[in-house]
Amino acid sequence: MDPETLLAELRQVDAERARRAADAGLAERVQSLKAYQQRRFAKTYADLLVSTRYAAATRFFLQELYGPGDYRQRDAQFARVVPALTRLFPAEVVGTVAKLAQLHALSERLDTRMAELLASPTLSAEVYAAAWRACGEPASRQQQITLTLAIGTSLDRLTRKPLLRQSLRLMRGPAQVAGLGALQAFLESGFDTFRAMHGASEFLATVGEREEALAQALFLGEVGALGQLP
Repeated sequence: MDPETLLAELRQVDAERARRAADAGLAERVQSLKAYQQRRFAKTYADLLVSTRYAAATRFFLQELYGPGDYRQRDAQFARVVPALTRLFPAEVVGTVAKLAQLHALSERLDTRMAELLASPTLSAEVYAAAWRACGEPASRQQQITLTLAIGTSLDRLTRKPLLRQSLRLMRGPAQVAGLGALQAFLESGFDTFRAMHGASEFLATVGEREEALAQALFLGEVGALGQLP
């Protein structure tokens, strides 16, 4: 992804945030939606969350890719470092960051769209599934899954480069000085989490199968696929 495309993705996220800032009700519904999706992910992968091998990677996905957290600081760091990103981080790392920005922009747009279709921030499986179908965009939903798996694959590939972890460690100081602490923390956490798995193929295949099955079920109106959430 070239610097201008990456910046365009980040500007899209800013635009979504601006829409929510202008509508407190919409912002509340978006946060409720994100929290529901995080609970859904935790339920779907309850078995992996207690797995010795896969728990850390599942939590990483839960917090970094599916959570309702505030990523404004990290996004601002992305924007500030573009187009100088290629001078500060290895090419493989730049590619991972680009995929993350693309996924984040897509997810934010779809979350806003779904939240606009909700009557209130109170969610149930039926309400969530109805908003999902009304939002539609099956190709975009597939792209979400594809990008999520691509980020995992990129992180897994990075762990096979012995010198990269040392390079990341050496970059910690310069990254802090450059105001890129949040981005640095994400990269180090992802690298260490995936390295500890000793191979992510089975984990990523499981995520892909379950997410695609859930998306298909929701588009077919099979509300039971969401299960009972707290």
